[in-house]
Amino acid sequence: MRHKFEMAVLFVALMVAGMMSEPGLAQVSLEDQLKAQYTLVKMGADSSGTAVVEQGTILVIKRGGILGVPYSDQSILSTKYENGVVHSPNPLISKGIGSLMSKVGKTQTTQFFQTNTKVYPAKLAVNMAKDQVVMGIVACDSCNNTSPTTFYKADVVFQFPKGSLANTSPSQVEDTIAGLLALDDSADQGNNNGQGGNGNGNDQGNNQQGNNQGGGQAQQPPPEPQQIEKGQTPDQVKAAIGVPDKIVNLGAKQIYVYKDIKVTFINGKVSDVQ
Repeated sequence: MRHKFEMAVLFVALMVAGMMSEPGLAQVSLEDQLKAQYTLVKMGADSSGTAVVEQGTILVIKRGGILGVPYSDQSILSTKYENGVVHSPNPLISKGIGSLMSKVGKTQTTQFFQTNTKVYPAKLAVNMAKDQVVMGIVACDSCNNTSPTTFYKADVVFQFPKGSLANTSPSQVEDTIAGLLALDDSADQGNNNGQGGNGNGNDQGNNQQGNNQGGGQAQQPPPEPQQIEKGQTPDQVKAAIGVPDKIVNLGAKQIYVYKDIKVTFINGKVSDVQ
């Protein structure tokens, strides 16, 4: 009986040791920690078509070059981000996918995500064997005031040096991701978890801001632009637009050089403005 008990304890110990040494568990651990940082969007459909069911973390694109396709497309394009450089998909691959779609009577539409476009993370996977973190993104059309909605999507492959990802901490991975897809730090982001908006926590804040400012703007119109007129003195010009960056003194002729204009004086009076 004691022998059987000892064998059972040994078996459990071996299983635990094997699980701890299994590479897949390290991968899941990193993946789980990243998913705790990035809430994935849940997409669905309503009477108007594709729709956001549950909002995710809002990210802001910091560099151009991510090529996307509409959410309705069955295909998806992958953009690689390595050493701070965005590598857009090979045009031949995109062309090939478009050719296949044309055979079934469909056309492929591609579009580059512009800098400062806001997106949701839609999926997140870690591939230790390839030292890659793959994040799928979907455009936050309500955040970007896109109408009609298309919810462009793309995969972004964050490529790490060979053999390095296993020893890279989650915070370091997040820093790498932030070089291309930064967390939205706008003041109203805390409202994004509410269900009353359109996927953009700024909606309510913007409406309130517009209501609060409406009366104030009517009561306080913007000041009249400063004018420079022929015949004004140097003191009058300086009072209107400030001290010049440079002064060219040619005796009876003086030139005040500003960042965007030049004012010429003849005998102390404005004669020309360029």
